[in-house]
Amino acid sequence: MGYTFGMKTAISIPDELFAAADALARELGQSRSHLYAQAVREYLARHSSDGITEALDAVWTDVADEDRSFIAEAARRTLERTEW
Repeated sequence: MGYTFGMKTAISIPDELFAAADALARELGQSRSHLYAQAVREYLARHSSDGITEALDAVWTDVADEDRSFIAEAARRTLERTEW
């Protein structure tokens, strides 16, 4: 199984991180390139929500004060029904 399509790049990482990643790639039966690509993909996905939060904050500031009580009540009811 190869993972050679796409952009090739070189990075510098600590030896112990390289060893741990190499061991995990072998354990999962993946190439290191695939493992690193998945790690970057997950990192980007985790941080992409920052833009969503900023957009929602911008919308929230545009909501008139009288509209906020309805939104707050709807949010409270939703949270009461949500399992944490």
